[in-house]
Amino acid sequence: MSSSAAPSGTGSSRIRSWWGWGYADAHPGDAECTALGSLLPGTHPRPLPLPRVADLRIDRPGVAPPPALDHLISTDPDVRAAHAMGRAYRDIARALRGRPGRIPDLVAHPLRDTDVTDLLDWAGGQGVAVVPFGGGTSVVGGVEYRGDTHRAVLSLDLTAMDRVLEVDAVSRSARIQAGALGPALERQLRPHGLTLRHFPQSFEFSTLGGWLATRAGGHYATERTRIDDFVQGMTVVTPAGSGTSWRLPASGAGPSPDRFFLGSEGAFGVITEAWMRLQERPRFKASASVAFTDFHRALEAVRAVAQSDLAPANCRLLDPGEALLSGAAQDGSSVLVLGFESATAPVGDRLADALELARAHGGRGGAGDAASAGDGGPADAAVSAWRSAFLRMPYLRDGLARMGAVVETFETAATWDRVPDLVDAVRTEVGAAALKATGNPATVNCRLTHVYPDGAAPYFTVAVAGRPGDEVAVWDEIKAAACEVLRRYRATITHHHAVGRDHRPGYDAQRPEPFALALRAAKDALDPRRVLNPGVLVD
Repeated sequence: MSSSAAPSGTGSSRIRSWWGWGYADAHPGDAECTALGSLLPGTHPRPLPLPRVADLRIDRPGVAPPPALDHLISTDPDVRAAHAMGRAYRDIARALRGRPGRIPDLVAHPLRDTDVTDLLDWAGGQGVAVVPFGGGTSVVGGVEYRGDTHRAVLSLDLTAMDRVLEVDAVSRSARIQAGALGPALERQLRPHGLTLRHFPQSFEFSTLGGWLATRAGGHYATERTRIDDFVQGMTVVTPAGSGTSWRLPASGAGPSPDRFFLGSEGAFGVITEAWMRLQERPRFKASASVAFTDFHRALEAVRAVAQSDLAPANCRLLDPGEALLSGAAQDGSSVLVLGFESATAPVGDRLADALELARAHGGRGGAGDAASAGDGGPADAAVSAWRSAFLRMPYLRDGLARMGAVVETFETAATWDRVPDLVDAVRTEVGAAALKATGNPATVNCRLTHVYPDGAAPYFTVAVAGRPGDEVAVWDEIKAAACEVLRRYRATITHHHAVGRDHRPGYDAQRPEPFALALRAAKDALDPRRVLNPGVLVD
């Protein structure tokens, strides 16, 4: 049985952290962790030590694969530990305490569709649970096994299937293997002058298959906000067989097979490749920021922009706490970050129109920003600060976790008539729940990540000093309070973080019972031995 060191997963020689976000060498050092902890009263005086795989109890695999599959499988402890969980706060806190949960017995790296088929056939016959694993960036318990009904667990890592197989320049589309991580995907498209241009925060460490299986949201704040919008057709391997949907620009022929497997999170089949719609790389860009003294007036400004035909690529609203944290504003202002891009025409006029709408609703600043940002020119200071903080934030979260802080995010979406009251209720009730759980004051920040003519996606960050050694339970209490607010306002349990295992109660409440019945029947038909990602979407 082969073994190997845990790969970086991005085509880089840098080493991925087995327990935390991103690269191991990008995590805050002890001194920076201590400085971060000083910002939250009640945290530890010094950071928890970095966890080591050598300190974990990793049992021998409970099953051995047949010789024909041996070359695809690793039993190396480092590789197995790195595939035990995702990268939610719950995962980080458990790893820091040496309690990562059920570590998979085997990690498979298939090279082609037939390998996936063979692995599923073998696992089904042996009662081995198969957990599909893309880049491992799940923040909802989507890539870990919880339970004891299977004799062993196989983590199915598709990152060896990472090629752009075919490019159709005429139709501007490409057939891409599902294991391609964001940077590798874009690197292969660049010589053709094309781009998928789907940039979630996890872009560097997540795969196309992961985006499809979780219906991921990208960087576009309006219009093409989700990976769904880019799909032409998909190939899916299930225990009952494999199939490829027709590659079409659109179709009215009954329920869509692609729509069924989008968001299926590996519960019904393994997405192995997809035809994706591409676009020309943008040549014209312009961005600017606008400040508001009143967050609710800022919400009105964002709604006006979303209901116009301007379609900004970026329309992120930061509340005062989020603006302060990112360095976008230091004076208690809320900040609206606007950005436009195009492959064919200058966008300065569209930015100017959006700024005019924002100022009509109480925004200040932005005057002259369209010209100074220029098409392809530098963005203003607030925009640059926000972008840098956006990419750095998961690392800082892990640094605060080492100080005993509970720092996590959750997101949702609701129609505009409910968004203002929803945001206020989350701030008040989640803050109260955090204080009750810990005895410490909490910070609850909000930003809008995606906006639509009929609603918006608020994204919340919670930070509070936890109970030493009991940080996971604290977060679970806080998350329960948050979910209750979302349920009361009939806001979705998740806009783009997927369901996984953590959001199952909320998803069960949100979906109609006849649809749940259909999903259970589909599970029976496609995965009769119940080995694919047990506990996700259906029991």
